[in-house]
Amino acid sequence: MNFEADDLKALERAKWLLENPGLAAKFTSFLGTPIEKGFEMLPQNWKQKVGHITHSALSRAVSTAVFTLNEEPYRQSSNIWHKLAVGTTGGISGFFGLAALALELPVSTTIMLRSIADIARSEGELISSIETRLACMEVFAFGGGVSNSIDDAYESAYFVARAALASSLANAAEYIAEKGMIKGSPALLRFVVQISERFSVQVSEKAVSQALPVIGAAGGALINTLFIDHFQDMARGHFIIRRLERRYGTDTVQNAYEILSPSIDALQNN
Repeated sequence: MNFEADDLKALERAKWLLENPGLAAKFTSFLGTPIEKGFEMLPQNWKQKVGHITHSALSRAVSTAVFTLNEEPYRQSSNIWHKLAVGTTGGISGFFGLAALALELPVSTTIMLRSIADIARSEGELISSIETRLACMEVFAFGGGVSNSIDDAYESAYFVARAALASSLANAAEYIAEKGMIKGSPALLRFVVQISERFSVQVSEKAVSQALPVIGAAGGALINTLFIDHFQDMARGHFIIRRLERRYGTDTVQNAYEILSPSIDALQNN
C-alpha cells in the first residue's frame, strides 16, 4: 500500500479515535457508576421524550447559521473554546436537572455542530460545500466501538454507520444542490431522522448521567465537556478519513483501516 508515513500515522490516529470505547464507558469512568443503573431513574416515557428532543435539536442546528466560519482550509480548530461554551450550558442544565434538557440540548448541539465544522475545515474541507455540511451532521451518528463478527474478523462500526447513511446523505445532497435550499428539504428531513435515531442513544446516556442525584451544576458542566469531547474525537477521526480518501480513494483507505492493528508496523508490512 502506497501510503506515506505521515498518512499511515494519521490513519492509525483516526481508527484509535473512532473505535475507542463509546460515550457510556466515558461517563461510567467519570461517575464510577454503570450507566445502566441510571436508566432506572428516568421517567417511563423518557425514551420517547429524548427522541423528540434530539430530533428537534438537530433540526434547529442544521437550519441555524453555524457555518459562519471563514473558508480557510487546514486552519487549526478551536476545540477548547467550544468545550467551554458547551460546558457552560451543561452547568446550567445540571443545576436544573433533567427538565432542562429540552432547553439545553439545542444550544449545545448547535455549538457542537460548529465545532465539528471547525474540525472539518482544519482537515481541508470546504465549509461552503453541501457535502461537507452533511458530513458534519453525519458525525452525530458515530458512537465508537467495534462490531465483532465470527472468526475474530470484524467490520468497523464507523464504516457500518457510514454505509447505513450513504443513501439518505446522497439524496439530501442531490436535492439541496438541485433546489438550492436546505430548510424544508424532505430529503434532508429523512437524513436528519436517521441521524437523530443514532444520536438519541448518546443523548440518553447524557440524560442518565445528569439525572443522578450527585450531579449538580459542576457535574453537568463536566458531563457536557465529555459529551463534546466525544464528538470532537469522532469528527477528527471522520475528517482524517475523508482527507485520506480524497488522496488515496475510498476503497484503499477502508481496506487499510480494516487491517490496521494497534501497531503501525502491521500495516506497513502488508
